[in-house]
Amino acid sequence: MPRSCRTATTALLLTDRRNLPPHVASGHVASGIVELRQLRYFEVVAEELHFGRAAARLLIAGPSLSQQIKALERDLGVKLFVRDRRSVALTPAGAALLPDVRALLERAENLRRRAERLSGAEPVRIGYVNWLPTDLVARTSGVAQLHVDPWVVPSHAQATRVADGSLDLAIAWVRKTDVAQHGLKARLLGADRIHAVSSGADTTPVQARDVVLLVDDDTTSWWSWNVFAEEFARDTGAQILRINDGGITGPAFFDHVRAIGRPVVNSPKGQTTTLPTDLTARSMVDPAAVWTWSLLCRENETRSAVLAVVDALTRDVTDLGIQEDGIWLPKDDPYRRN
Repeated sequence: MPRSCRTATTALLLTDRRNLPPHVASGHVASGIVELRQLRYFEVVAEELHFGRAAARLLIAGPSLSQQIKALERDLGVKLFVRDRRSVALTPAGAALLPDVRALLERAENLRRRAERLSGAEPVRIGYVNWLPTDLVARTSGVAQLHVDPWVVPSHAQATRVADGSLDLAIAWVRKTDVAQHGLKARLLGADRIHAVSSGADTTPVQARDVVLLVDDDTTSWWSWNVFAEEFARDTGAQILRINDGGITGPAFFDHVRAIGRPVVNSPKGQTTTLPTDLTARSMVDPAAVWTWSLLCRENETRSAVLAVVDALTRDVTDLGIQEDGIWLPKDDPYRRN
C-alpha cells in the first residue's frame, strides 16, 4: 500500500457493506464512520504480526498503536487479532476483513488522486508536529494548493517523511546534523520561549539551574524533546528526571509538577495548554531556552509550487529574538550563531 494513502481523508463512510459484520453493515458503528488511519494501522499490524515492528513502521508509539487497534475492534464489534506476550495472529474475522480494508484504503487513495487531477494542480503536502502559523492559509493563498497532512507525528519522524517523499514540507524541530543526514533545507519559521510550571501562585522568573526537565523512555514519541532537554540540563545544571508514563505533557505532566514540588519545564507541546488553577507558568532566565521551528524541504527540491510556498512562508520571518543576550539554543541548532 503506498505511503501516500495516509494523507487521504481521515475518515471514510462505509458505503460498501458487503462482507462486513451484520452490525457494521446495518450502520451501527460510530455513526457509520471508521477512521482511515485506524484501517491503515490494522493493515500494517496484519502484515507485520508484531506491534513493535508495526509501530516503528508507522512512526507512532507502541501503546498508541495498541489503543487504536482496540478502538477499531470495539467499533467493528469483532476481534481482529489474538495477542499474547510472544505472538500476534489474525483472528478468522481479521483475516476475512483484511482484503476489504485494503480495498477501502486503495479506493480512498484513488479518490484523493482523482480529486487532485480534477483540481488541475498537484497539492503541496505539509506536515507539522503541534504548531502551525495562524496565517498559514493567508500566506499561501494564490501561491499553491496547500494540503495540511492530518498525520501528526514527532519532529524527527516528520523530517524523515520529507526526506522519503511522503511529504513535500514539514514544520519541525531539527538539528544541523538531521538536516545534513536527510538531505534537507531548513528555514526558520517560528520560535517558542520555553517556560516552567510550578505549584502555587508564584509568577516570578526561575533560574534555569533550579528547574527540573522530564525525559521520557518513549523515544518514538519524545526523541527530539529528550535531546533538547538533556543538552539544556548539561549546559545549565538543571535536573533531569526520567519517566515512562508519557507525562511530558497533559494531565500526567501536571501530576509530576505537583509531586516534584519544584518548577518543571513545559515542553513545546504544552506551551499553550491552559493550566489547572493550582499551577502557575513561570519564565526561565539565565538562560531562557528557545525551541525553534523549521520549515523543511528536500535539498534537491525543484518544483516551483513547493519553492513558492517556502518563500511565501519564510520571506518575512525575522530572527524572532533568538539572537538576543540570555537566550539558549542547542549547539547544533541551525540558527545558533556561535
